[in-house]
Amino acid sequence: MTENFQVIKGEPTDEELAAVIMVLTSQAAAASAKDAKAKLTPEWNAPHRSVRKSFEHGAGSWRRSALPHTY
Repeated sequence: MTENFQVIKGEPTDEELAAVIMVLTSQAAAASAKDAKAKLTPEWNAPHRSVRKSFEHGAGSWRRSALPHTY
C-alpha cells in the first residue's frame, strides 16, 4: 500500500504523525477486508436459506401446500 500523506497545517512530531498514519491505514484495511468478505459470501449459500418450516401432514395438507407460508 503506497499512499502519500501531507501535513497541511501544524508541525506534528514523528510519533504523532506515525499514530495518525497507523489509524488511517488500519481503517482502510478494515474497510477492504469487509468488502472482500461480502464478496466471498454469496446469498444462495447463506445459512438462513437451509432452515425452513416443514410441511404439515394429514387431511387437507395438499390444499394448504399451495397457500403462502407464514415463517
